[in-house]
Amino acid sequence: MIKENLEKIKQNLPPEVKLVAVSKTKPNELLMEAYEAGQRIFGENRVPELTQKHEDLPKDIEWHMIGHLQRNKVKYIAPFVSLIHGVDSFRLLKEINKEAKKNNRIQNVLLQFHIAQESTKFGFDLTEAKEMIQSEDFQELENINYLGVMGMATFTENQDQVRKEFKSLKGIFDQLKTDFFSDHADFKEISMGMSGDYKIAIEEGSTMVRVGSSIFGSRN
Repeated sequence: MIKENLEKIKQNLPPEVKLVAVSKTKPNELLMEAYEAGQRIFGENRVPELTQKHEDLPKDIEWHMIGHLQRNKVKYIAPFVSLIHGVDSFRLLKEINKEAKKNNRIQNVLLQFHIAQESTKFGFDLTEAKEMIQSEDFQELENINYLGVMGMATFTENQDQVRKEFKSLKGIFDQLKTDFFSDHADFKEISMGMSGDYKIAIEEGSTMVRVGSSIFGSRN
């Protein structure tokens, strides 16, 4: 089933859109089925599970941390994580930079923006992010590479609302690209869209979709 699910989803994805297979709570056997079907990017939202799976599974997997990341957990994933999606504060950014330096790595990150109606979601607002980017402290973070932005739409049946929220994230990306990252070729990713709304996200400019249940079945 997993192979068929992956093939079906990939048929809907333009070639420039990356698929992050969200494997949280799923056993290694299911990840290996996806791996054997050619999937190499996996997303986890809990640090202990991510570190364990990284240890157990093939070393050419690209691991993405997609959940809310606490500062005291950064050190556990700093040696290997490919991309951290949920950078939602300057304090977290400083911690990531510190641990990346220790591991002699440049850490790829996305800045997370709060685009949903729900207060439970994390993320910057645009004013806050602009102030941070213009600060001297921000310029001193030498072990971080900014790849773009990430956001989560409201969990709702209202597709117009979801579309509006994705549009707003694309607008934020465009502003940041123009104002601060125009010379930075790597700043090109917009991580938005999950199993229920990734098709809308792609229409609104997503370059990276985070899909779990449509690949692996409903959550354990």
